[in-house]
Formats: sequence, structure tokens, C-alpha cells
Amino acid sequence: MSTAENLDNKIKKYWPKNGPAVQEIEKYIKKYLKEKIVIKCGGRVLLDPGLFTNFVNDVTTLKKLGLTPVIVHGGGPRIKKKLEELNIDSKFIMGLRVTDEKIIKVVEEVMIKFNKEIITALEKKGCKAKSVTVKENISIYAEQKNKVLGYVGKPTKIDSKLINNLIKENFIPVVSPMGIDEKKQTYNINADTAAGALAKSLKSRRLMLMTDVEGVYDKNKKLISEIKSNEAEKMIYDETISEGMIPKIRTCIDVVNNGVRAVVIIDGRKPHSILFELFSDKGSGTLIRK
Repeated sequence: MSTAENLDNKIKKYWPKNGPAVQEIEKYIKKYLKEKIVIKCGGRVLLDPGLFTNFVNDVTTLKKLGLTPVIVHGGGPRIKKKLEELNIDSKFIMGLRVTDEKIIKVVEEVMIKFNKEIITALEKKGCKAKSVTVKENISIYAEQKNKVLGYVGKPTKIDSKLINNLIKENFIPVVSPMGIDEKKQTYNINADTAAGALAKSLKSRRLMLMTDVEGVYDKNKKLISEIKSNEAEKMIYDETISEGMIPKIRTCIDVVNNGVRAVVIIDGRKPHSILFELFSDKGSGTLIRK
């Protein structure tokens, strides 16, 4: 069987009925075949079982079509829920959770539990997946971001060799956004920041940030389909972009200025938003380039 026939059979077998038009797919598969795609899942995808299943199905489709997805998961909504159950208050500064000793323990527990859920879900779909957490396959090394935020870290080094070895062994790496320092202290890292550091280190072609908004809006609340990094910087400065979107956009700017060809912010609440972004001319969400 020729490679083209083999690819055609795979598309017929794995492509969802309500995904992008089939005639557009093949050229995009060829475009991304030898590239790494880092996908950060966050927002309601972490809480809503239906959205979570959609996300897992899309990642499975990528893998079965021969692409190389690397997952970084957030945990904000789940952490918030757990802290509320335990009656632990937390506050935010510039979109980042202030993290003390009590909170960092909760964060670690929630992150590891969710990481295992993703692994299990992917394995049920016939994909090999491997946890990358502060407990196993550590790949993110960090330092304290600042004293006011407590145990919130920023990545200092990514063990890309470890991630690449997992990819060579045909695993989907599932990365928890936490790191350790030289004293083995654990730090919570903003998931967008962790995904950005990973995308740069792996020299991935595309970073996808799944969230609860369609993308970046202008002052009139209209979706912007594509934006340059210097324009995004201005939008932070004039407060068009604010609060929790600030660390997200800062990551996008940093990543596209450091070797990743494009970053896209997509709406995880929409069916097959990953597939529409990668495999259709129209795309999905807001694309940010240098």
C-alpha cells in the first residue's frame, strides 16, 4: 500500500464526522508530520467531562494520524474547587495564585491526580502516554518567581532530552506545570508559562493554548483572528488585554520571539477546536506570530 493510500485510510478511520472538511486535511498532515505540537489544556476542559472527552479524542486523532502532540495541563479550576472544599483562601496577583506551604501541597496533589486521569483516558483510546510530573520523569526545573507570590516558580531549564526520548518511544508526554529547584523545593508554575518554556525547548512548530475564551478581543470585544507580537504588547500596555490574559499573552510574545513559529489561543469549549485550528484554512481562535 502506498503512503498516500495509507494516510487516506487513516483519515477515513479516525476523522470525526463534525471535524473540518476532509479535502483540506491531507496538506496539513504533511505540513505537521515531522513537527511537535505542544497543547496546553486549561479552563473548563479540566472540569467538564464532555469537554475533557472531546479534548482527549482530538489528541488521539492527532497521534493516530502520525503527528506528535505534547500535552501540558493546567489545574486552576480544580485547585480552586479543592481549596474551597478545604476552606483555604487564596488570592491572585496579576493573574497568578499566591501559593503558601498549605496551598502548594494541594496544588501538587490535584495536579498529579489530574495528570493520571489524562494518561488513563488516552490509554483507553489506544494511545501510549507517560506522566511528566514532579514525582516522575521530572523535566521542569524552576526558581521562585518572587517572594510575594510564595511557591510560584518560573522555569529555568527544561529536560528536553527526556521528553524527546518519550516521544521516540511513541508515548504522548503529559506534563504537569510544576517544577523543582536545586533544593528539591516544589513550585507551582503558570501552565501557559510552562507550556511556552516547553515549546521553546522542543523547538515545536506550534503552541496551542486552550482556554475558556474564543481568543483575543479588541477594544470593541471583537475577536482578532491574527496578531503580531508587538501589537499584542501594545494591547497589554493600553489595557485592552488585562488580568488573567496578561500571563497568557506574555507567554505568546516570548515564545514567538524565541523560535516557535506561531502560538494560537483557542476556545476549549468548542467541539474539535484543535482540529479546526490545525487542519482547516480558516483556523480557530487568535494566531500570534512574530
